[in-house]
Amino acid sequence: MPLPPDLIADLHLSDLAAEPQWPSALVAGAAHYADAPLRAMPSPIDGALLGHYAPATAGLVNHAVEAAHGAYLKWRSVPAPLRGELVRCIGNKIRQRKAALAQLITLETGKIVAEAEGEVQECIDICDFALGLSRQLHGLTMASERPQHRMMEQWLPLGAVGVITAFNFPMAVWSWNAMLALVCGDAVVWKPSEKTPLCAIALQRVVEESVDELSERVPAHICQLILGEQAAGERMAAHPLLPLLSATGSTRMGRSVAQQVAARLGRSLLELGGNNAAIVTPSADLELALRAIVFAAAGTAGQRCTSLRRLIVHDSVIDTVCARLTQAFDSLPVGDPRVEGTLVGPLIDADSYWAMQQALQAAEQQGAVRLSGGGRLEDGVPAGGHYVRPALLRVRGNLPVVREETFAPILYVMPYSELLDAIDLNNGVSQGLSSAIFTDSLREAEAFIGPAGSDCGIVNLNIGTSGAEIGAAFGGEKDSGGGREAGSDAWKNYMRRVSNTINYGDSLPLAQGIRFGQG
Repeated sequence: MPLPPDLIADLHLSDLAAEPQWPSALVAGAAHYADAPLRAMPSPIDGALLGHYAPATAGLVNHAVEAAHGAYLKWRSVPAPLRGELVRCIGNKIRQRKAALAQLITLETGKIVAEAEGEVQECIDICDFALGLSRQLHGLTMASERPQHRMMEQWLPLGAVGVITAFNFPMAVWSWNAMLALVCGDAVVWKPSEKTPLCAIALQRVVEESVDELSERVPAHICQLILGEQAAGERMAAHPLLPLLSATGSTRMGRSVAQQVAARLGRSLLELGGNNAAIVTPSADLELALRAIVFAAAGTAGQRCTSLRRLIVHDSVIDTVCARLTQAFDSLPVGDPRVEGTLVGPLIDADSYWAMQQALQAAEQQGAVRLSGGGRLEDGVPAGGHYVRPALLRVRGNLPVVREETFAPILYVMPYSELLDAIDLNNGVSQGLSSAIFTDSLREAEAFIGPAGSDCGIVNLNIGTSGAEIGAAFGGEKDSGGGREAGSDAWKNYMRRVSNTINYGDSLPLAQGIRFGQG
């Protein structure tokens, strides 16, 4: 199943698709092809090949970083509102290609059409958000204790920023980082997941065309793309010309990246795993809660970092909730994500399927009772894909397997009797990304979102754990990395702060009343 010719044309990729293989990198406006063994690019829908590429070599990674650094030296002096104009142009081109980009996401990740279109819309939204920020990158002015002195802080461009993204959001997470970095005056080097290179190539083409349109005012080659595996990411983490590395993926990957970046005293922005929980209290609106739970647990085939993994339900309603969820999970339409009405597409690959099966086996060995799902579907779905029915298990609490994140649609349901016990269960894992509570009690709600409540970076009330908007900072605590992207003041990640003291008088008083020498 190679890419359809009309899709290739809509994405403006005809020149690259004409080659026997896809490029290993798009650097300094040119396609580069590494002399390395080819990697197959299968679609999770049916395993059919979308093409091949050779992972970028160390030389290509260095070339990309050096090219980005060179572009940054020019881009940093371009006024921020003009940098916003580039982001506006990128956003408009994404709008024009929304349907084609969403189709590509579906082919490469197996997302249903509605979710793929939602991801592209997220790219558009962050472009709009970053455009507004381009006129609001402000510091502060502070009163000085010295006469005829003024203090202020400035936020200045940081440098070339490295971005490593995961397969599950192959476009949105790049846009969260790249659009803010661009308006902040930084250049970007992007290494996408090795499982979703075509989504990256399509977006890189959007950027290249946007830069070309504004070539009289925008320096060339401010964004570079390298396609590679772990080794390429490690080279980026170690590179001294990348003062910031933003990485999204597993906690294991994040630890490795953080250590490599810290060894050279660089900055890292980490968005890592989540083991997200929701609490259902006796006063909860069950109809609302059940709708939210099913989407959060089964949407994107459980392959969001914010997917619901653990459901903590009060003793008085747990039997009802389990019965209703069993019915819902058993009836969810699982199948080809391109078909209208499908709500759950395939897992990304065989490794994900087997990780899910191992987790289910371990859970049952540890005393879990399976209520629904978990098995592979082979009838009525495309051959070659790994389709599963979302699994529902009842457990006593945070079993060892429950404390580990499995990137698949598994929902563990556990009971509680007192709210403090439920909060302890919510916080009783090493991850701290997203959480939620369903309640009509003001006291319960405030307890959960307050300082003694959830220890996660995202704490929701009467909505699920997934589906964040770009207006609020996104990220988590503990093993979830501590990073924050999009929203609020996340732009400060991509800039350096400078403190200035300005003497507009003709004397030189010292701070703290110090007298030194004459005068």
